[in-house]
Amino acid sequence: MTRPLANDLYGRHRAVLPDWLALYYDEPIEITHGEGRHVWDAAGNRYLDFFGGILTTMTAHALPEVTKAVSEQAGRIIHSSTLYLNRPMVELAERIAALSGIPDARVFFTTSGTEANDTALMLATAYRGSNQILAMRNSYHGRSFSTVSITGNRGWSPTGLSPLQTLYVHGGVRNRGPYAGLTDERFIEACVADLEDLLGHTRTPAALIAEPVQGVGGFTAPPDGLYAAFREVLDRHGILWISDEVQTGWGRTGEHFWGWQAHGENGPPDILTFAKGIGNGMSIGGVVARADIMNCLDANSISTFGGSPVTMAAGLANLSYLLEHDLQGNARRVGGLLIERLRAIGAGVDSVREVRGRGLMIGIELIKPSTGQAAPGTASAVLEAAREGGLLIGKGGGHNTSVLRIAPPLSLTVAEAEEGAAILEQALRGA
Repeated sequence: MTRPLANDLYGRHRAVLPDWLALYYDEPIEITHGEGRHVWDAAGNRYLDFFGGILTTMTAHALPEVTKAVSEQAGRIIHSSTLYLNRPMVELAERIAALSGIPDARVFFTTSGTEANDTALMLATAYRGSNQILAMRNSYHGRSFSTVSITGNRGWSPTGLSPLQTLYVHGGVRNRGPYAGLTDERFIEACVADLEDLLGHTRTPAALIAEPVQGVGGFTAPPDGLYAAFREVLDRHGILWISDEVQTGWGRTGEHFWGWQAHGENGPPDILTFAKGIGNGMSIGGVVARADIMNCLDANSISTFGGSPVTMAAGLANLSYLLEHDLQGNARRVGGLLIERLRAIGAGVDSVREVRGRGLMIGIELIKPSTGQAAPGTASAVLEAAREGGLLIGKGGGHNTSVLRIAPPLSLTVAEAEEGAAILEQALRGA
């Protein structure tokens, strides 16, 4: 692997963009093009992409079906806003409403997951007449003023000021905290008891918002059934359940199309948010909710860019490809093989505390072997070593970003999974 070409792009970046706009790598790279599961940088280096632009390139880079749909739609009309009828938007909304599992569903399109969660919070608080929100510890829901205020991860919450009163609940992280040593059944019982106790000391919140698998938090998840158990409590109190599927949707976890389905004994959520993968790189986010919730707003609203004809055309083509090629099944099969391969590697590396995940959503938690404490320095070193070996991965975690995040396009092949695992093994052992 050659080093990135020397140029002044990084200096120009630093001169005009915010200091808090994070960049990976000691020598940041410029990605110029991609194909399939690979991308190339400005120096001509080729990388196997195991992060997909933060779980966004869901099917493949430069997928012909999507690029053709974008090109053809752009040749007709690029923009009109939601003030006019929009055939691609209606068609994609129909498909997502049917797939959501929510009865009498309505869909509102946004341009990002942040905006989707922001809209869900507005709907829930307006519908319930309360500005209190339940959120999970170690969570992440976006970078807007309202979503930062419900993010339970200090590393991604730059202000304590908030339009909402947020109460944080146990349960999003299985292997840390006061209940980590319990069995799954007792863990759920303890978290439900904590929720019940919390509700006994506050006014009734509008909603609980939760990621079925916490993304930025390091791909952590509770035992299956936790949110179903929570739902029984929420329903008794008239509290809505918002499932943040920005990272878990569209079959990435393999076993389910939506993350909430691992906790679906009591039916679908009241509100579901999505983004990232549906556009395969195009800016699409959205909210699905029951009609009575979606229609509760008593003021006019539009979206200038949400539901753009071009992004909707991309979403339709991408969703069709995903379903027709059973990429959820591929995520289950190839992801299962990759997880087992990584667990075998981790068993021989002292700094690996845990390999966890579902489908093609995998986290490798790193620690300092001498103390058992989080090891963000080791995570950064592995990230660099993997890049040197030709592999792009991500990192996250609620304990100083000490978790490697692996989320390739869902069309990943067995051979590519093995190639990536071999590079990761070398990087982990070297670090």
